[in-house]
Amino acid sequence: MATPEPQQLNAWLNAIARQDRQAFRLLYEATAPKLFGYALRILTKREAAEEALQESFISIWNSAGSYQASLAAPMTWMTTIVRNKALDALRRADHAIEIDAESFKDGGMQSMIEAMESPMRGPGDALQLSESAAALANCFRQLQGLHRQAIAMAFYHDLSHQEVAEQMRLPLGTVKTWIRRGLERLRVCLAKQERP
Repeated sequence: MATPEPQQLNAWLNAIARQDRQAFRLLYEATAPKLFGYALRILTKREAAEEALQESFISIWNSAGSYQASLAAPMTWMTTIVRNKALDALRRADHAIEIDAESFKDGGMQSMIEAMESPMRGPGDALQLSESAAALANCFRQLQGLHRQAIAMAFYHDLSHQEVAEQMRLPLGTVKTWIRRGLERLRVCLAKQERP
């Protein structure tokens, strides 16, 4: 599907500035495939590109009123937003918190630590908990970087979802979705490792 003429895109952006949801839907349908392709070239991972695109369209919705046709063509303006969101995602991924079995020694995951240190447990129980920690760390490493970071901040650093969203400079709904999906992937991964 060819991208509509700049005049049409401009008209949709003007309507979006007035909170016109139909115009937003039309703009999304007309431009998302091309903008997604651009995000994917930067991020290389489909999931990361989808998230950058989602964040970009939230930005487009929120800042359509500030768009000035005299400064940039509509597609150029939107591509710049996508590029910035994709580069932000790359920067966050570079600073993602890595969790491995050693990370369970201090800080978060207090219940696991207490269970390992409990005098009521024998060496076999400690070995089982150690294997469980290693399995969890292995599954955790398989998560996408931003999801891993959000979960680590929420559970390892005991931050609320709102605090994680503020730290990552992301919408609260995105963070909640990442944490929910990440925990589900951890559950599935751990279930596979428990099978004989």
